[in-house]
Amino acid sequence: MKKTIRILIVDDHFVVRIGLLMSLKMHPEIEVVAEASSGAQALSLYGRHLPDVAIMDLRLPDLSGIEVTARLRKKFSNAKVLMFSSYDGEEDIYRALQAGARGYVLKDVDDEELLRAIKVIHAGERYIPAYVALRLSEHRPNSDLSQRELEVLQLLIKGLSNKEIGELLGCTMDTAKFHVSNILAKLQVSDRTEAATAAFQRGILH
Repeated sequence: MKKTIRILIVDDHFVVRIGLLMSLKMHPEIEVVAEASSGAQALSLYGRHLPDVAIMDLRLPDLSGIEVTARLRKKFSNAKVLMFSSYDGEEDIYRALQAGARGYVLKDVDDEELLRAIKVIHAGERYIPAYVALRLSEHRPNSDLSQRELEVLQLLIKGLSNKEIGELLGCTMDTAKFHVSNILAKLQVSDRTEAATAAFQRGILH
């Protein structure tokens, strides 16, 4: 008898989980062994069931799918994760694959492609569809922002001045200005408005 591919579904939306479950039940070679609605639950259920592939939502109420993937890969080096997301920003894709995800598909994927992705990942390969590869190719290697720069960026998009940013972060206005200049350079944009747009489009901020 042919061995089934055992799946863990991780998504905080009940309707999405049911939709996935019903879709995968149509394929006799697939067996859903558990469902999780949070990152913590995903970690617990993975350790209990040791599935062949985890289908992981990028946005979860406690931990991000990226953080869950990183923790799984650290504890179970052979963990195979397929990131299942509504977001196609190149930063999201880049970070997910950096964390150890073996593939990345969008939630509007059809049943045939989802099944193909599961089988490819289960076989030990990566599944990066053309539309994801294209977005990944747009990732700028020099766009990685430091933690402090991310904090400045979050205040910058709220319309705060360098002086106000400095006051909130406990640094001088010149230091805040220096961080803003670095952010614009790393994101390869010319002003604050473009920086805010790029941050949302690329998945750096949500």
